[in-house]
Amino acid sequence: MTGTLTIAGLGPGDDAMVTPEVTAALAAATDIVGYGPYVARVAPREGLTLHPSDNRVELQRASAALRLASDGRHVVVVSSGDPGVFAMASAVFEALEEKSQWQALSIRVLPGVTAMLAAAARAGAPLGHDFCAINLSDNLKPWTVIEKRLRLAAEADFAIAMYNPRSASRPEGFARALQILNEAGCGERLAIFARAVSTPEERIETVSLRDARPEMADMRTLVIVGNSSTRRVGRFVYAPRQVR
Repeated sequence: MTGTLTIAGLGPGDDAMVTPEVTAALAAATDIVGYGPYVARVAPREGLTLHPSDNRVELQRASAALRLASDGRHVVVVSSGDPGVFAMASAVFEALEEKSQWQALSIRVLPGVTAMLAAAARAGAPLGHDFCAINLSDNLKPWTVIEKRLRLAAEADFAIAMYNPRSASRPEGFARALQILNEAGCGERLAIFARAVSTPEERIETVSLRDARPEMADMRTLVIVGNSSTRRVGRFVYAPRQVR
């Protein structure tokens, strides 16, 4: 097969955070496939076909990209942040597992700056010690799994980065997540609300978890709850490197 498939991360929003490797892949592409708002971040040019699609059609999108590549096209599947973090890389490999005829394709995954890392950098160093990331969307897993993981992460004293905290269709989920963490004894921990990091709409707010309110977050917000040792120094928040 002469086509190629590249799965690339566009970073959190600012073009300056797109890696040179991803920029080169976009320049060489014949087709860009992805969720509409992410495809819109790629400038149109002659010889490039854009294939935007709706949210929640990841497997169909992945199959379409593989099909284009099998036809000899040079396809880039785009995600925001990093494609391997709650994004399209897993969907592509899931589709590939179902279609053995595409497994000979030239496929590569190019990393990007995640929302989690961009938010942490803006805040200081809240992920300076052990941490975990939890997607609060229950589209692809039951809420009982989310609750279990939140409780265990709190018990293990991880810093917790929470993706997709609160959407219009499920506003109650984030309120429940805050309740679980408070019940687990995390009320004194620092909670960072980082919205639209690296864009003109960027907003960073840090409060004690007990003072956090559900309406402080939306789907463009990355929430980081520190561990029990996380502290402030001036306007920054950091997790000490040493645990006693």
